[in-house]
Amino acid sequence: MGVLNRRRTALVTGGAGFVGSHLCERLLARGWRVVCLDNLSTGSARNIEHLTVVPEFRFVEADVTEPLELGERTDLVFHLASPASPRDYLRLPLETLRAGSLGTEHALRLATACDARLVLASTSEVYGDPEVHPQPESYPGRVNPVGPRSVYDEAKRYAEAITAAYRREFGTRTAIARIFNTYGPRMRADDGRLVPTFITQALRDRPFTVNGNGTQTRSLCYVDDTADGLIALALSDAHGPVNLGNPDERSVLEIAELIAALAGVDLRVDFRPELQDDPRQRCPDVRTARGLLRWEPVVSVEEGLGRTLEWFREEASAGARDVSVPVGGRPAGR
Repeated sequence: MGVLNRRRTALVTGGAGFVGSHLCERLLARGWRVVCLDNLSTGSARNIEHLTVVPEFRFVEADVTEPLELGERTDLVFHLASPASPRDYLRLPLETLRAGSLGTEHALRLATACDARLVLASTSEVYGDPEVHPQPESYPGRVNPVGPRSVYDEAKRYAEAITAAYRREFGTRTAIARIFNTYGPRMRADDGRLVPTFITQALRDRPFTVNGNGTQTRSLCYVDDTADGLIALALSDAHGPVNLGNPDERSVLEIAELIAALAGVDLRVDFRPELQDDPRQRCPDVRTARGLLRWEPVVSVEEGLGRTLEWFREEASAGARDVSVPVGGRPAGR
């Protein structure tokens, strides 16, 4: 841990994305120099525009499916580059698979060459539609390898496998984080995930679209907590996998009710057909993170949703982002 504390340069692949941009911010606040790498296929330059004036921040537009050439050494690699929202990975299925396979290996090769610590941002989606609840890291999952969601699920499962193989074969200093449903400012209104869909519909006073009967559960973790968990894992000796999420489990309808109340609108629900392979329950067992990282989420769902709603409201008022209502909600993904 002492060696890691003396290192100052962190590479964040996918750093212009929702989670990645917050991670870049948190690293800069802790005194790290940050190299943000993104091909902007799903991320946005606007997410990191405020960081470009910081001398310790550098943006590199590149694709992780090509060999990574930074022209400098890095001490820490966070590999987040991948389409993460359902709309993105269903629109970009092959790109998602390549980011998880080629992209992960390129990040691992760079980390190995630099003797850097690498943290893979994996996902709770590796558990599929789980039969064990809450989900511990020891649970191998129940994933449909040929379903529509499989391009994301299996890309992350492969990414975990090759990360573990590099650690065993080459001694690469790696760690695997399994990120549960994360939300917060900078989510795209149209990305199809639960929170931005409901908030956008609340601001338009439209019915909330719910797939299935709404009794399926999710555990929402505010993005600052997720980013802090990734940093805590990086600065530990753990190699994981380690669950990072909020064990405050709520049904989709409960989340809809809370967002409606925060927005000051009456809840109206438009029930849609249940989605294929949609998990019925999703809740992390975070005992490993508490024990090894001394980490747990500190932002309550009520507070985090309030912050997120206010950000979307400000964006809508400024006319700075398209807040058109998505066709339907999808209560899944990061």
